[in-house]
Amino acid sequence: MHPALLEGLSDAVGFVGGALLGFWIGRLLGWDIFASGYDGASIGGILLCGLGGGAGLQLARRWRAARKARKEP
Repeated sequence: MHPALLEGLSDAVGFVGGALLGFWIGRLLGWDIFASGYDGASIGGILLCGLGGGAGLQLARRWRAARKARKEP
């Protein structure tokens, strides 16, 4: 697989997966990002979604770095 394609796909999967995980954790806590207005619960849900996306992206980048380190002698 071309390295740029692997980088793009892994970044996308990591970000979306992390954002979805943050979204569902927020839903379990009762924080709805789609609620009307910007109350505390809505802001908390948005924050969790963003943090989850960022964490998923970082995990994808660490996975690629570890994969690259295993391939290099």
